[in-house]
Amino acid sequence: METKIFQKLEEIKNYLFLQKTVFNFDEACMYCCISKSKMYKHTSTNNIPFYKPEGKLIFFKKEDLDKWLLRNRQSSRDELQREATKYSLTKRR
Repeated sequence: METKIFQKLEEIKNYLFLQKTVFNFDEACMYCCISKSKMYKHTSTNNIPFYKPEGKLIFFKKEDLDKWLLRNRQSSRDELQREATKYSLTKRR
């Protein structure tokens, strides 16, 4: 019984975490599933959007992180095949 309560509490905690719109540094690392050192590299090279309202602490908008995580989309084989077929049909002489 106690285990189920802890599981439910963990589910609620995760749900509330995902409802946040702004993350601190540690939360952003957790959300993106990357290490703190990797995140520091991204922020120091301005590779990822972030905010420093007081000049020290770093914050991230969830929306910015989502866009950053979903960059460089790779097409599936089916999509590539459709594009190749479409190209070959339109470029016939």
